[in-house]
Amino acid sequence: MTSLGTSRPILLVVAAALLSGCAMQNPQEDPVVLKLNEIDRRLSAVERILANGSLVDMAMHMDNLQRTTAELRGRVETLEYQSEETADRQRDLYQDLDQRIQQLEQRLQAGTGGPLVPGQLPVPGGSDRDNYQAAFELLKQQQYEDAAGAFEQFLETYPDSELADNAQYWLAESYYVTGQFEQALGEFESVINDYPDSRKAADALLKMGYCNYELERWDAARDALQRVQREFPETTAARLADQRLDRMREEGA
Repeated sequence: MTSLGTSRPILLVVAAALLSGCAMQNPQEDPVVLKLNEIDRRLSAVERILANGSLVDMAMHMDNLQRTTAELRGRVETLEYQSEETADRQRDLYQDLDQRIQQLEQRLQAGTGGPLVPGQLPVPGGSDRDNYQAAFELLKQQQYEDAAGAFEQFLETYPDSELADNAQYWLAESYYVTGQFEQALGEFESVINDYPDSRKAADALLKMGYCNYELERWDAARDALQRVQREFPETTAARLADQRLDRMREEGA
């Protein structure tokens, strides 16, 4: 009993000393605290990295947006310039066409304003095409005498024009529509003889048949119409020749 009673105070003193030693230890040296501090530092570093990374991404996106905006602005400015340039070209083209039309109208008016002066072109100083168009306009306006004179002068002035065969045909037509069948016949024959490859050859040969029909030259009319059938089959001229031949048979001509 004495031994146990004596040892208890000693144990109590030792325990108190141990507790006192633990209580006096520096909290900053506690392994748990140290570990927590390390984790906190690492987490903070990660957060800073993430934050910096987001800023970088935003900066990159902003740069891309700015670059795209600049490109679009450049394209818009280019389109605006091109649009203005196109509008200018269209305006210039319109003005040029309008001026040319006015000049042509003035030439036509000069050529059709009154009786055509014999031996003078309808558009003095104009091109072969200008004078052909002026003569054809006279024909359309049923000014047949002036049209005939204009086509005759055209052929004298521009014998090598690519429009000469057409002019020869319409010269003959101007006589045909006024009932001058004898003179028209000779002019239509000139189309066949002088311009055998003309696109007007079939029509000219058909009109030769018509002229002979009007002059009651039945055999000559029949020969010309049958020639149209042979030389220009499957054309409008051939169809019209068929119709006139049928008419002649019905009339007993």
